[in-house]
Amino acid sequence: MSLIARLRAYAADAFGLGQPADAAEGADERLAAIALLVHVARADGILAPEETERLAHLVEGRFAQTRAEAQALIARAAAFDAQTRDMAALVEMIGHEAGREQKARLLAMAWSVAGADGDVHEFEEALVWRLGGLLGIDEAGIVHARAGDPLATVP
Repeated sequence: MSLIARLRAYAADAFGLGQPADAAEGADERLAAIALLVHVARADGILAPEETERLAHLVEGRFAQTRAEAQALIARAAAFDAQTRDMAALVEMIGHEAGREQKARLLAMAWSVAGADGDVHEFEEALVWRLGGLLGIDEAGIVHARAGDPLATVP
C-alpha cells in the first residue's frame, strides 16, 4: 500500500470515518497508473483519437471490466492528472510494493499509448524514458518495453 493510502487509512481509523469507496485496496494505485498513461497520451499536446482508443482498450483490459467503466476511470484519471501534474508523485502513488513485472507492464502500456497515433513524438519519448527511470527500470528494460516485450529482462 502506498504512503498516501496508508495515511488515508490511518486518518479514517483515527477519526472513526471508515474507509471511503475510493480508498479500497489498490484504488489509488490504479488511478495513478491510469493518470500516468493519460499524461503520456497528452505529452505532445494532442490527444489523438487513436491514443484515446488505445488508452480505453488498455484500461479495459487491465483495470476495468467494461468499456464504460474504463472510460469513467480515464475521466477520473485525467482530472487527477490535471491536478497532480507531477509524474514523480504519480509514480510514488503506485507504491513500492508494485513488483518489477507490474512496472514493466505499465511502461509497455505507456509506450503503446505514445505510439498509438503512428508516431512517438519526441516529448512522448522523453516522457516515457523518464517514466521508466522513475519506475526503476534500467535502459535495457525500457528498450524491451518499447519493443512490446516488457518482461524480457525481468528476473
